[in-house]
Amino acid sequence: MPTLGALSGGVASGVATPGRGGVYTVAQSFSKARFLTVQEVADLMRVSSMTVYRLIKAGDLPAVRVGRSFRVSDTDVDAYLAARYTQAG
Repeated sequence: MPTLGALSGGVASGVATPGRGGVYTVAQSFSKARFLTVQEVADLMRVSSMTVYRLIKAGDLPAVRVGRSFRVSDTDVDAYLAARYTQAG
């Protein structure tokens, strides 16, 4: 039986932890999550929307598919940016 993460396209709101086969498990309720559009994520990160689509397709940025578009949890964006933060110098 598929997990909730598998049914939602491999996204978790709150804390995303990859399980077996790259499926994410859910740590918090989806009802409390704030979801952003791909364009909002691109504006926030100051990259193109195509870059965000590539991150989603590569599995680096979890997303939920809603109809023909994607939504990304704001906590997943924060986690992605925090994991790639580097100190200069």
